[in-house]
Amino acid sequence: MARKKATRKKTSDNGEGAARSARPFWSGTLTFGLVSVPVDLYPGNRTNRAPLRMLSPDGEPLARRYYSEKSGNDLQDDDMVRGFELEKDRYVIVTDDELERLAPEQSRDIDLRRFAPLEEISPLYFDRSYFLAPSEGSEKAYRLLAQTMEKQKLAGLATFVMRGKEYLVAIFPENGILRAETMRFVDEIRSPKEIGLPEKKKVSAATVKKFEKLIMTHSARRLPLKDLKDEQTEKLLKLVEKKRKQRKDIVEVEVPEREEGKVVDLMAALKKSLAGKRKAA
Repeated sequence: MARKKATRKKTSDNGEGAARSARPFWSGTLTFGLVSVPVDLYPGNRTNRAPLRMLSPDGEPLARRYYSEKSGNDLQDDDMVRGFELEKDRYVIVTDDELERLAPEQSRDIDLRRFAPLEEISPLYFDRSYFLAPSEGSEKAYRLLAQTMEKQKLAGLATFVMRGKEYLVAIFPENGILRAETMRFVDEIRSPKEIGLPEKKKVSAATVKKFEKLIMTHSARRLPLKDLKDEQTEKLLKLVEKKRKQRKDIVEVEVPEREEGKVVDLMAALKKSLAGKRKAA
C-alpha cells in the first residue's frame, strides 16, 4: 500500500493559521449590542519562582491539615462547614447549598457593557492579566474590534463568570490584539488618606530642577526588560545547583516497601471479582 505524503497546512504570513502552543482554559463569546465575537482566554503571566517545600528534620515532606483547636483532632472535608465571623468566637454558618444559590448564573458570555478612555482606568484596579484570542472563524470580527478600540484609544469594561464567580474585567487593545485584566472592586482599593500619607508640601524651584536632572540621567527611551528579571530566584537556583553538584545538604525520603501479603490479597480479590462477573454474564 502506498503511503500518503504528509502535507503541511499552509498558513498566512501573519501566523493566524498557525497552531497555538497553549490551550485556552476558558472559551466564550465577547458580546456587546448585536455583536458577538467568540474568543478564547489565555493566562497572560505565569509564576516562575523556585518552589521550596517544607520538610521535617529527617527530610520528610510536610503537609498542612485542618484540625480542631479545641480537641486537636484532624478534620476531613465532610466534617467542616463555613462560617462568617461576626465577632470573636461568634459565627454565622453558611451552607454549600446556600452558596450555590448565591452563585451567578453560569454563562459563556463576556458582557462588554461600556467603553471608556484608556487613561481613565488606573492600574491600581488590575488583578490578573489575560489574553483574549479569536476562536476559529471569528478572526475578522476580532481584528475589527481590536483595531477600532485602538484607533479610538478606548478600553472596554465587561463582566464574565468563571468557576462559579463573577469577575469585572477591563479589555485593552494592543497591537491588533485584545488583552484583559481582571479588576478589583472599588471597596477593595485603599485611598492615600486611609494609609495616612502626608499632605503635599511646597518645594522650591531649585529643588525641583535638581530632581528633574537626576531623574533624566537615569531615564531610558524604552523599558529595559533585563531589569525585570527575578534575580533572587536566579541566585536560589544557582545555590541549589551548586549544592547538588557538591552532594551537600541532600536528603532522600525512604518509601516504605509494600507488604507482600497485602499485594497477594488484592490480586486474589480482583481475580475473584472478575470470576464472579463472568459467571453472572
